[in-house]
Amino acid sequence: MKCDCSGTTVLFNTDTLSFTFIRDNAEWQSGAGRTEEADSAGTGSSPRLICKEGQYAFQDAASIHHEIRETGTGIGVYSTFSGFEGAAYTFSTYIWIERASGDVICEWIPRDEGGLHVTRVLWPGEFAFDDGSSESCSLLTHQQGVMLPNDWPMPVGNADIAFSGRFCMAGGYMPWFAQIRKPGPQSACAGYIAICETPWDAGYQIEHPAHGPYTHMGMRFEPSLGRMAYRRRVRYRFLSDCDHTAVCKAYREYVNGRGRLRTLREKAVRNPAVRDLIGSSWVHVGIKSDVQPESSFYDHDDPEANRTLVTFAQREEQIKALHAMGARKLYLHLDGWGEPGYDNRHPDYLPACAEAGGWNGIRSLIETCHGYGYMFGIHDQYRDYYYAARTFDERNAVHLPDGSIPVSSRWAGGKQTFLCAQLAPDYVRRNYAELRRNGIDLDCAYLDVFTCNEGDECADPDHRMTRRECYERRNECFEHLLAHGILPSSEEVSDWAVPSLVFCHYAPYDFQMREPGGPRQGIPVPLYNLVYHDCVIQPWMMEDHGDADDYMLYALLNGGAPYLVREGPAAGVDGITDDMAHATTGHDLERCAVVSAFHERVGMLELARHEFVGGDPHIQRSVFADGTSVTCDFRTQTYQVD
Repeated sequence: MKCDCSGTTVLFNTDTLSFTFIRDNAEWQSGAGRTEEADSAGTGSSPRLICKEGQYAFQDAASIHHEIRETGTGIGVYSTFSGFEGAAYTFSTYIWIERASGDVICEWIPRDEGGLHVTRVLWPGEFAFDDGSSESCSLLTHQQGVMLPNDWPMPVGNADIAFSGRFCMAGGYMPWFAQIRKPGPQSACAGYIAICETPWDAGYQIEHPAHGPYTHMGMRFEPSLGRMAYRRRVRYRFLSDCDHTAVCKAYREYVNGRGRLRTLREKAVRNPAVRDLIGSSWVHVGIKSDVQPESSFYDHDDPEANRTLVTFAQREEQIKALHAMGARKLYLHLDGWGEPGYDNRHPDYLPACAEAGGWNGIRSLIETCHGYGYMFGIHDQYRDYYYAARTFDERNAVHLPDGSIPVSSRWAGGKQTFLCAQLAPDYVRRNYAELRRNGIDLDCAYLDVFTCNEGDECADPDHRMTRRECYERRNECFEHLLAHGILPSSEEVSDWAVPSLVFCHYAPYDFQMREPGGPRQGIPVPLYNLVYHDCVIQPWMMEDHGDADDYMLYALLNGGAPYLVREGPAAGVDGITDDMAHATTGHDLERCAVVSAFHERVGMLELARHEFVGGDPHIQRSVFADGTSVTCDFRTQTYQVD
């Protein structure tokens, strides 16, 4: 079956269910080159249903019907599949060309979910992409971004990706992947971007063996509250003469056309303090840590090590020392400021820690920060729900479809479940009203884990919630802060949070979350920043690992803010006396001053282009919208700003 529209052709094979998309003389064929091992293990992307009852290829349906369907907006092949080993389960697919754009849109539509319990739908499947060339590459939105050449020496699969490549979280900051084919003798680079338009219960499947010669990527869709429930959509946009910058700009154009691009300049209209954060250096320190015996982090060999305390007055002295050393603009992020200590008893975290100086102590610290022109913010948490919380009630927890609630004891506060996000905004409103009543003048607030962890779903009929609704409620929490003049942040970044988020804790490359010098999944490239640099402020690690890597270069390359001090929540007061402050931060202040000055210049600008100088991935250049550029040589660990 064949469809032509707006310069795009779709060829659909009704026997094999494979398809070919043709645009600008480039062909993209599905299904070729699949490995039987991956398909039999359920990790491949060939179109099928993965069910509790077994696996079913689409071709296993007892009844399959195809037709050409044309509407006012496009034309394509509409197929219906029903009957799998006697089950009534029925679904449709619609592969069609959009008349306005020439994009191909693939839709999977549930019709009757009787008889099977689907856990994954692997569809539309992967394209053949197996030339074994270093010039052919796949783009992964795993954290800041990865370029995976087809001949990359390390294997990469879903087990190597955070959260197995699920979108809306650290495994997929943005809901897309892309592939770029090396130029032929008479053709330029050809590429496509696959945009998941229904990303809340979706992710990508990837298979890349060591040294290639291929990389297979496809979409997967998962149930919502036990059912597939709604139509799933993937948009394929085809690009000619493209590179990774062009792919990212295609996605930026896509989100802008849907009202989801919110720049820092727009956010600064609502709260001018956004501009004050530009050019700041981050100081991340804590007050109280109290690790509970049932926590995975509890030190049974040294019980005294489980509890640390730094007073607000001591932190105030640290800020004074940094100011005396010449720190011009700082943002102080404070962990463990509440009475229970870091990661304890949330969401009942108030009042301010009495042992550390109570409300008076934290007010004095804030006043000192503001007196120097510094900004101040707190760590906060509305997902982890601790049994030790004063108002804990299992009825407010996330309930799974079988009626149970998830329970763990990993974090410092011990036994916990998850607070249903339908209720999280209520607790945010309650707690920040209390902070205002106690005269706590916040510039910023950090709502932990919202942007790096998966969305929760809840089956309790009193507060039933899909993952999509979970992300909406998390944004509502950010919006409440914005409405009260507080700049919201969270742990990492995610596409769904861009309209409401001002900054984050970090948006790192995946390798920066592992031991320095270790193997990498591919070449680090700033895919997220090529789309959203001028929308969300990102602070960057500044550790110098010598020949392994100087992370300062990545801060510059991404036009980000620097970390001056980055302590764990349990860190004590070592290093905050005058002598130790000079020893530990004097050189850091100089490095941070360079990054801060660069951030002050480009922090609210679009990252217009990123490139490999002379085709060498060890020498990378970023060019911002005003023409300012920075070139980083990762062999010599040097940089040049123009």
